[in-house]
Amino acid sequence: MREDLLHYIWKTNKLQGIPLQTTANEPVIVESPGIHNQVSGPDFFNAKVHLADQLWAGNVEMHIKASDWYAHHHETDAKYDNVILHVVWEDDVAIFRKDGSQIPSLELKDRIPTKLLNSYKRLFDTSQKQFINCEKDIAGVSKFTVGSWLERLYIERLEQKAYLIFQLLQQSNNDWEQVLFTLLLKNFGSKVNGEAFLGISNILDFSVVRKIRQDIQVFESVLMGVGGLLEHTNTEDAYYKSLQTEFGFQQQKFQLKTHQVRPPEFFGLRPNNFPTIRLSQLANLYARQDALFSKVMEAGTVEKIYALFETEASPYWKNHFTFGKVSKSSQKKLTKSFIDLIVINTVVPLKFAYAKKQNTSVDEQLIALLSALKPEKNSIVDRYGSLGVKAEDAFKSQAVLQLHTKYCSQNQCLKCAIGTSLLS
Repeated sequence: MREDLLHYIWKTNKLQGIPLQTTANEPVIVESPGIHNQVSGPDFFNAKVHLADQLWAGNVEMHIKASDWYAHHHETDAKYDNVILHVVWEDDVAIFRKDGSQIPSLELKDRIPTKLLNSYKRLFDTSQKQFINCEKDIAGVSKFTVGSWLERLYIERLEQKAYLIFQLLQQSNNDWEQVLFTLLLKNFGSKVNGEAFLGISNILDFSVVRKIRQDIQVFESVLMGVGGLLEHTNTEDAYYKSLQTEFGFQQQKFQLKTHQVRPPEFFGLRPNNFPTIRLSQLANLYARQDALFSKVMEAGTVEKIYALFETEASPYWKNHFTFGKVSKSSQKKLTKSFIDLIVINTVVPLKFAYAKKQNTSVDEQLIALLSALKPEKNSIVDRYGSLGVKAEDAFKSQAVLQLHTKYCSQNQCLKCAIGTSLLS
């Protein structure tokens, strides 16, 4: 038995039609369950409950055992002074207010419908679980339920990303161009070097970027210098030496520090993802595009975004992946698959956050953008696909990832539309 089942039963009115009474044999009629509280304090605010023919309005607290009230020290917490009803699985001890009056207790141990309990036990039976709790039953959930839930989950995912963007916005004194630059740096670094590249943005003030971005070699030298890629002295490579010299000048001019940045990694990456290539591509993107944030906001289709991010590394990198080592010549362009990741992780969250700041909605446009992209390929998306929840596009794959990380992997089945549909 988990407390979240009691929450679910109470807020969805699963006790309707069942005669209820307190442990003191007073009739209980629930007029309104109240508002489910997701932070500290009583579990439900502003409930309305008839107790012994008198209507009470106040808060409701829930526990598996009544004695948990004291185990959680509610008796010393003023937030619980207005509790009008204690709903418990097992009433093992009486609970009193500060004025000495007893808080009425509703015990549910023998009042929950057997069918609901059996469905609950099946859902949380982990003895044969291989992946998620509902793996045996999720294929039977209606497509409408799954589809509408996934749509809601993606908006929830965007809300979380927007919160982080608003933090960056506050740190930058409401400079959206700087926020975009920070997000692009992080996402150009991908999973392996995302934090290292983010460290560059913490050192490199965007006012400096505005001054140097049109000179590709200068900008490239600063990105690589701050990123710790120009600290070797035992190479005779002419391009490396020119970047190193240029960075020395810019470092003194703008008082740039490098010791606080974690060096980026090369190990485990394919050559096209090496930090040298990605930083050069980013430098060339900013040299080619003025007012990039405005252009990103105006780009309403995937095709326009592809055109906006069509860029490649500097000529030196056509036959290099690292300094001083010649390789087979090839253009180091941003691929469509990489731009897709930029759309998913930078463009769409930024459009969503900007729209929220403007009190407008772009939800349909963003869903259309993601629906035009191929789904991400990873083991989690594949596992859900094998269970019948297929992600045909990036919109659904992002929603599936939100489902897994925030609900399935945390056993939050009773907060999930799929999980609760299996209890109905």
